[in-house]
Amino acid sequence: MEVFKDYAYYYNAFYHDKDYRAEVLQVDNLLKKYGQNISRIINYGCGTGRHDLALSELGYHCTGIDMSPLMIEIARKNAENSRYDIEFSVADIRNYRPQSKYDAVVSLFHVISYQNRNQDVMEAFHAARCALGQGGIFLFDVWYGPGVLSDRPVLRVKEAEDEKNRLVRIARPVMHDKKNIVDVCYEVFVIDKVTGNTETINEVHNMRYFFKPELELFLQETGFELIDNLDCQTLGETNYDSWTSYFIARAI
Repeated sequence: MEVFKDYAYYYNAFYHDKDYRAEVLQVDNLLKKYGQNISRIINYGCGTGRHDLALSELGYHCTGIDMSPLMIEIARKNAENSRYDIEFSVADIRNYRPQSKYDAVVSLFHVISYQNRNQDVMEAFHAARCALGQGGIFLFDVWYGPGVLSDRPVLRVKEAEDEKNRLVRIARPVMHDKKNIVDVCYEVFVIDKVTGNTETINEVHNMRYFFKPELELFLQETGFELIDNLDCQTLGETNYDSWTSYFIARAI
């Protein structure tokens, strides 16, 4: 289940161009639209904490959990360099039980798509319900089935760099039609800028794509009502061009 091991060190370099603030502004808009007086947020699968920092800038009180110790280490360092008091912990979103309730649970950058089995999804949703009081909001994004099957994943190459290294990432997809899962096989070449020495990292990220009826059922079975699902890019209705979708549910 654990991914982002050695790759975690280079995660921020590959996603330096990701507009976290724009995504957080979308989340802020949705939380205000569907929730009431939301202040305390817990982020399931917080990664290096960049969403949490951006949410804190908007006035939210944030907590982040992730099962990658390296990611949490980086998140804590990021928080130390900011003026915000954000608690980060190593934990599995499938069985985490907070000591107090939150106003909202968010899970961004397709963390729910890493929950490959139905049991994994149900456990993660049940854990989110335990973290919320009645009326609390659960907001997450996933790979959206209609879009994934209409525009199937292809081999992609991305280059980046950090202070010491030039980075080349090759992503090779393998699709499994009976499981609704895409194995994204990453091969990362870490090339030292000074010596030219090269290290190779290999990881496989198993990503599940979802359809609205199954997620609606999972949510109903774990104490939620589905309020809406929207295209992550446009915040409009999803269609066959929607590769990713926000799902917004309310605790009942």
